[in-house]
Amino acid sequence: MAVLSGLLTMSTPLASAQTGTAAPDGDCPNRLLPPPPVDTSERPPPGQESPEPPPVPDRPAGGERMGECGPVLPPDILNPPAGTTAQSWLLHDLDSGDVLVAKNPHGRYRPASLIKVLLALVAIEEMDGDDRITPTTTDAEQECTCVGIKAGSSYAVDDLLHGLLMRSGNDVAHAFATALGGVPAALEKMNALAEQLGARDTHAATPSGLDGPGMMSSAYDLSLIFNYAMRQPEFAEAVATREIEFPGGRGEPAFPIYNDNRLLRDYPGFLGGKTGFTDDARHTYVGAAEREGRRLAVVMLRSEQRPTRVSAQAAELLDYGFRVAATGVAPVGRIFYTEPTSEAAAPTAGDEEAELAGSTTPEDPFGVTGWVITLVAAVLSIGGVILVHRRRQAEGS
Repeated sequence: MAVLSGLLTMSTPLASAQTGTAAPDGDCPNRLLPPPPVDTSERPPPGQESPEPPPVPDRPAGGERMGECGPVLPPDILNPPAGTTAQSWLLHDLDSGDVLVAKNPHGRYRPASLIKVLLALVAIEEMDGDDRITPTTTDAEQECTCVGIKAGSSYAVDDLLHGLLMRSGNDVAHAFATALGGVPAALEKMNALAEQLGARDTHAATPSGLDGPGMMSSAYDLSLIFNYAMRQPEFAEAVATREIEFPGGRGEPAFPIYNDNRLLRDYPGFLGGKTGFTDDARHTYVGAAEREGRRLAVVMLRSEQRPTRVSAQAAELLDYGFRVAATGVAPVGRIFYTEPTSEAAAPTAGDEEAELAGSTTPEDPFGVTGWVITLVAAVLSIGGVILVHRRRQAEGS
């Protein structure tokens, strides 16, 4: 995939909120930037400029086919469900990382509250579940959706994590950001983690997913981040929880909060996920389910609630993914991430292509010639021992 080389042409004045240095491929209008915003939410504060978008890699992460813009399907596979409204989506196997099918997987769109998955991972990495956080007035007065935390009250991190992921609390997101050193510091940590994992289409502009200058991600990146998140027990438990009693603040009684992901009750084998919406992002979705020992995850970006709810569209895509997986076809790509605590370098595009081609056997550093020489030396050595032994037998007789 060629590096882009001009400015993305925008059709509205608000588009100046995001700028770039490269022009889109004619068939991939969102390879560099999301669609133009519809409001002023992405305009930077006076005197500041919107951040440059992450550079587009020469070769797409996950394999060459991940650089395609339309449907990315194996040969001779039925088309995806006709009612899918997402402009970008991806289905992958949570255990193997195989990408089964996708559409515009590296197209850049706004994640909305799916970015809270990245914030949750930073919080899990830096805090224990029984640590306490005392929200500020600013934390408690965020633009909702909100859980209803009270300024000055103390909350366990584990309770806040459930509120963040079950109820998508923007107040909780801001409280976590404050506890992580303030919003700028929290965003720096979120973007650093995305970079470490290999999510190079992603830039977090707000901790909650509310639109802000430079906010973007992709279906591939969010699949990668979600894959990693589902391996963290605290995260997997929280997104699978249907209801909890959330502690009341200021001496008030606890109150129930419910998971806003409808598939937890509507889809057999559902493991959990996250929903999102802003005017600029439209509806976003990530979720996973297990069927007959196989675990699949779906990510949907820039979706609409008509003709059916986005959760129902996600269910149809999951059904479709399980049908594709049952055919045994080769994957069209693969999710690769580097463990944040690992010092190993992230796989290169060449490494990914080799794995996709089935070349997974590591190269023998000793080499064929070295083994041949060693074998010959061993034979000669054994032969010498036998010869000496026979001579001694002859002398003794």
